[in-house]
Amino acid sequence: MLAVPGARLYSEARGAGPLLVCIVGGNGDAEVFAQMGAKLASQFTVVSYERRGFARSPLDRPLDRPLDGPDDDAARIAIDADDARRVIEAHGGGPAYVLGSSSGAIVGLALLARSPAVVRTLVAHEPPMVTLLPDSAAWLARFEHVHETYVADGAAAALAEFGEAIGLQGLRSPPPEAHLAMHLPPAIAAMMERMPANQAFMLEHEVRAYPRFAPDVDALRAEARKLMLGIGRDTSDGVLSQPARRLARSVGAPVVEFAGGHVGYMTHPEVFAGELAAVLVQDRRAA
Repeated sequence: MLAVPGARLYSEARGAGPLLVCIVGGNGDAEVFAQMGAKLASQFTVVSYERRGFARSPLDRPLDRPLDGPDDDAARIAIDADDARRVIEAHGGGPAYVLGSSSGAIVGLALLARSPAVVRTLVAHEPPMVTLLPDSAAWLARFEHVHETYVADGAAAALAEFGEAIGLQGLRSPPPEAHLAMHLPPAIAAMMERMPANQAFMLEHEVRAYPRFAPDVDALRAEARKLMLGIGRDTSDGVLSQPARRLARSVGAPVVEFAGGHVGYMTHPEVFAGELAAVLVQDRRAA
């Protein structure tokens, strides 16, 4: 547990070598990187952590109380980026390789713009920044409606609506005790137990605010040599891929394809790990 202002962050470290920090998306659980991290542990020190407010990273005070200034949901991206910097500093200070997934990729982009000295290379995998899309207003309205559905009808209905909107049909909360009925490995069963709380936190505090993130294009252009935009090979050409492509063109950074879709590091951990290591080792040799 890493103490940061206003919270305590759960983190895991495995392996030895250059530091690779993994920033999780809206599922909020470091377990999603475990199999990939195990594959990379012979080449990197792989650190994954859970962002503040998710199940294993408790806040020291309610979200509506200030932390050195306003702490509404929009301000949380900057706070998350500062937390990422503190994670890197706690593991040697960097500069670190960083993999950010989904809303975690948004955090990674904010980190690179705000604290470039601690980042060696950022792979921002499918950041859902709909502000970069021509129909951004319609997308933001859809995410507002997902939150309204959550408030009115609960997480299950909101997740179904959210999944349909972004092309990830089948998103849902696991039924109570589902992990017991399916005889899952203990680590996966434990993650499923945490999943309802993590999903509720995402629906309450991220589903509206994080897609509104407008990247600092000038700052990222200045650091473009440190940036790669990642896209899953199985991801359709839509809201999960187009923001990455548009940002890459704007700042002059490459687009790199990885195995699987939006969570390819979990569904295809061995192949994803090999592809990630290849681009990072290539970067290290260039450096």
